Amino acid sequence: MKKALVAGASGGMGYALVGELVSRGVEVVAFSRGKEKLEHLYSNMPNVTIFSGDALNQRELNEAAKGVDVIFHAVSFPYQEWSEKHLQCIDNILEVAKTQRAKIALVDNIYAYGMQAKKIVTEDTKKEPHTKKGKIRLAMETRLKESNVPTLIVHMPDLYGPNAENTILNETLKSVVQNKKANFIGSTKVAREFIYTNDGAKAMVELALRQDTYNQNWNIPSISPITGEELIAILREITGYKKAVRVVSKNMIRFIGIFSPFMKEVVEMMYLTESPVLLCGEKYEKEIKPLPHTSYRQGIQETISWMKKKYQ
Repeated sequence: MKKALVAGASGGMGYALVGELVSRGVEVVAFSRGKEKLEHLYSNMPNVTIFSGDALNQRELNEAAKGVDVIFHAVSFPYQEWSEKHLQCIDNILEVAKTQRAKIALVDNIYAYGMQAKKIVTEDTKKEPHTKKGKIRLAMETRLKESNVPTLIVHMPDLYGPNAENTILNETLKSVVQNKKANFIGSTKVAREFIYTNDGAKAMVELALRQDTYNQNWNIPSISPITGEELIAILREITGYKKAVRVVSKNMIRFIGIFSPFMKEVVEMMYLTESPVLLCGEKYEKEIKPLPHTSYRQGIQETISWMKKKYQ
């Protein structure tokens, strides 16, 4: 891989992927709608070309993808727009990949697995999504697999890290940095997975650089599950934060959803805060190498440092 396109480069995972690709000597096209944010993130980064465009516009996407070997799909949409936009986006990326004879690497989450009897899932676990968003993610996966385009489908748990702003943990971290009263979504006593974006990017780029990893699914778990109580304790030690942290329950989100279309869509995913789906990374470690694992303390410290530059 000499040249790659990162679609969704202004997001948290896109930002981490651009950085990792550049560190491996890959020329990168950073593609997203917000030109100003792209310039803020990448204007001083060597070997990165900024291309402002819309992934729903096939002409713009094709122009950005000229000469690339791999298209990294890290595009995200607000929950309430998933039904309308995600499948159109995957169709556009498939058409552009065919035109450019490029491969596709999809940043995926765990929604397609659905509610599992066994909490730890492997790549062979049958996907039986019971939510609208899980069914959309499975439909995206199916379209990739039914195409003739070499594809990587990489499942990761909830993200956190520098520039990862549209994540379940970001609002907690942001409030702590601003020394405001913080919310934590879901029980603080249930252990869940949160992956540091830089770890996810390292594992994904490693897969994308190889020839025998395509047309497969890969699970990239976090270093370990962690409870909200443990996360909050780390935050307090790092920052000296002393305010109370309010636990946001499913019923609270359901009430807020009466007034907020986005929060209304969050309700159906709250099962993951009550009965988390955890990823098994044995396939990656057996066939590739040990997974990159940044400790929660180090990952949160680096994220907080990045956020302080923005919010303080």
